[in-house]
Amino acid sequence: MIEARLIFGSIVLALIALLVLAALMSGLLRVLMLVALFLVLGFYLGYLLGRRRERVTDSETDLDTVPSGLNSSHFSVKFLDSALREMREGLLVIDADMRVVASNRAARHLFSDLNDVIDSRRLTELTRNPAIYDAFLDAVRGKERTGVKVETYGQERRVFDLRVVPLRSTNGHGSAGAVGVFFDVTRLERLEIIRQEFLSNVSHELRTPLTSIRALAETLENGAIEDHQNNRRFLSIIQKNADRMRRLIDDILELSAIEAGNVKVKPEIIQLYPLVEDVIASLSASAAARKITVNDLVDQKAEVFADPHRLVQMLTNLVDNAIKFNREGGTVTIRLDSNRIDRIRVEDSGEGIPAHHLDRLFERFYRVDRARSRELGGTGLGLAIVKHLARAHGGEVIVESRFGEGSQFTIELPHNTTRKAAGPVTLNA
Repeated sequence: MIEARLIFGSIVLALIALLVLAALMSGLLRVLMLVALFLVLGFYLGYLLGRRRERVTDSETDLDTVPSGLNSSHFSVKFLDSALREMREGLLVIDADMRVVASNRAARHLFSDLNDVIDSRRLTELTRNPAIYDAFLDAVRGKERTGVKVETYGQERRVFDLRVVPLRSTNGHGSAGAVGVFFDVTRLERLEIIRQEFLSNVSHELRTPLTSIRALAETLENGAIEDHQNNRRFLSIIQKNADRMRRLIDDILELSAIEAGNVKVKPEIIQLYPLVEDVIASLSASAAARKITVNDLVDQKAEVFADPHRLVQMLTNLVDNAIKFNREGGTVTIRLDSNRIDRIRVEDSGEGIPAHHLDRLFERFYRVDRARSRELGGTGLGLAIVKHLARAHGGEVIVESRFGEGSQFTIELPHNTTRKAAGPVTLNA
């Protein structure tokens, strides 16, 4: 009895320590700590299944394998039961007959299409997913399975990393069952896809101007430097592509700082009219080159509550796009509508944007017309930056467009009367 009590106490203390450490950690260290926890739990459940198997009932409990009759600390049992019940990772325990004997809330939520309890049911009744069944079957046969990818399709696609370990019988021969842990890696997989797409897009965007610079530099080196009719044109193209690479790198660094939460927005009450006039003046050369008329229809006394530097950045991106993708000789209009919120509208008389592009327009590197955008010097990151900056102000940016009739981008900001007392906001996308 004393030996059993010592074993139980040691295991409970080890589990509590691992749970506390896992709660304090994140990322890979959390996963490793949880794996260690479930290895300890696996040996413990195997011990209990061998000696208390007759105590398993058909009623659903949060951890059916924790018997109340053991001489142990009541607090320790309750702590362990609560921790396993509330943990984000799904825990599923089966016996040698492939029947569920224990589960926690996350595991039951994984099989949410079932309206009744899952304990005491066979695994084949819960899921037809061959990856799950094969992993548990191998564990029952004594083979540990790690890194099993499991995908579920309910209201949304979810991805799990399944780890299953066998539960040894008390005599050391054969298996008493298996314990499986479902790690939800949906967000990690999504972030990995975004990272890969980002690297691919950056590489592609840099390769084009870099190839042009290298080709023209080699041409000049091979004698074209003496060609007075073309050498200046070649140098101009090199400079244009170098400027494009600089803008791209600047936008990447800016977006990275925003997404890392290193950009602080300091809103204040500002006069909007002179700020819009400064934006128009900075883009007057590009507007004149395409004979675009830019109209500032903002009331001269209008005020908004925003970070002036970041608002200039947002408006410059939107007005610059409205000029670039407008019809030659067209117009761009900036106006302010104030009600419960302030809406700064940038309207153009361009060709408009097809409806199927609108949902993805604010994604990084997304372009409606890739060839034209590169030709005009766009990086494909401007609208993504505008979106993040607008949200940092507690607002949003929206787009309305009809193909052939022009587009309207609107920056929505909380009205200055509701945000006067607000302090600096850290931007974390």
